[in-house]
Amino acid sequence: MKRIKRETLPNQRGKCLFDYMCKGKYNKVKFNGNLGGNNMKQGAFSRFMEKCLMPIAQKIESQKHLQAIKDGIIAVIPIIIIGSFSLIPIGIANLFPNSGFYEFVNTNINYFNLPGFFTTNLMSLYAAFFIADSLQKKYNLNSSLIGITSVLCHLVLSVSIADFANPTTWNVSSLGAEGLFVSMIVSIVVVEISRLCKEKNLVIKMPDSVPPMVAESFTILIPLILNFALAVAGSIICMNMAGVTFPQLIMKLLAPAITSMDSLPAVMLVIFLTQLLWFFGLHGASITSSVWAAFAISYGAANAAAVAAGQAPQHVFTFGFYYGFLQVTGSGITLGLVFLMMRSKAKSLKAIGKLGIVPSFFGINEPVIFGAPLIMNPFMFLPFVFGPVVVAGLNYLAMSTGLVGLPLYEAPGFLPPGFQAFLLTLDWKAFALAIFNVLFMTALYYPFFKAMEKDELRKEAIAEGKANGVA
Repeated sequence: MKRIKRETLPNQRGKCLFDYMCKGKYNKVKFNGNLGGNNMKQGAFSRFMEKCLMPIAQKIESQKHLQAIKDGIIAVIPIIIIGSFSLIPIGIANLFPNSGFYEFVNTNINYFNLPGFFTTNLMSLYAAFFIADSLQKKYNLNSSLIGITSVLCHLVLSVSIADFANPTTWNVSSLGAEGLFVSMIVSIVVVEISRLCKEKNLVIKMPDSVPPMVAESFTILIPLILNFALAVAGSIICMNMAGVTFPQLIMKLLAPAITSMDSLPAVMLVIFLTQLLWFFGLHGASITSSVWAAFAISYGAANAAAVAAGQAPQHVFTFGFYYGFLQVTGSGITLGLVFLMMRSKAKSLKAIGKLGIVPSFFGINEPVIFGAPLIMNPFMFLPFVFGPVVVAGLNYLAMSTGLVGLPLYEAPGFLPPGFQAFLLTLDWKAFALAIFNVLFMTALYYPFFKAMEKDELRKEAIAEGKANGVA
């Protein structure tokens, strides 16, 4: 871990840290002593975080399987959004049940549901491919066929044996959100078996004269046979012993965890850990999402399925809820803080504010987090870490009590404040809630910002005095 001495962090702290950020090195930075002259001494809490929590967080962040799951889940989101677009007319029609538009949509409901069938309803298949493909790249296996193998094994485990009697009416319910956790398990097993086969030289090697695609097909043949045989055996065992498919069995086992994740304490804990990791210079969302993202995606898919069936959504904690409400304008909801920095009398803060205003408006606030900086900044600890926790609690209660509409489906991210929230819910109150989050956090940041600004002005005055003295 690289150590930055306090001498390398002058009053132009923003520039120094932003340079590290641009070089992609910020997650490897360990701060020693004061940060930007903030006179911060490491107390017992800081030492505990550095010795205990940060090593664990860094291990999670670098763990291949968790990162592959996270990457694979995120890769599925655009596909889910495409399916969500087709549900928007259904959501609008449900708002006006006595209108002609409602009758039109209801009459042609199958056409509106068609895109969702091939996207959201098959999301676990796509996840199986993307997770396996991401993991095999981390092992440098360099075979896209491993992703296809994962899809094949997932299909074998997800289709009931009884469906083979009438193959024209396969039950594909386990290929949607229900099969998402299975896709994680299958992908990891497929890649690990393929890796072991390569390490043990259990592959068919072709002469160099054979075209690469043909050679790759034979190289993957033995791992494919082993994975396929294991999937078939698993399917037979599940159907004979449990009477259900493998995804259905997994969902029964995970039912308590799935239920508990969509709760007020769970959401507040997720946000707290995310912000705490950010404060100590680690990418909080990247680390924590490896745990909660799969649940949030499942909740979102369940809501979309309910809307498609003409039913009311049931879940609050979806992917869109996290980014459209709890992290609107970026981790810590810092847009208001950026505006304050733009109007600051301190030159360094004003420069960072001008640099970060446009990205922050679209939910990208790393320039502010690492440029101000907010990490390891004693002035910002309370509002940056605990402010979003309060926002999470208020927003969850607003939705769970029916004050604001629940997420209907997923919506595109990186939109100005309030727009993603409205598209998620088709509720103007959701737009207002997102704006409230920004205003609330601005008011919370204000007194802490003024204290930081005062300290920064003092340091700039000292620096200018020394410069004039030298001149």
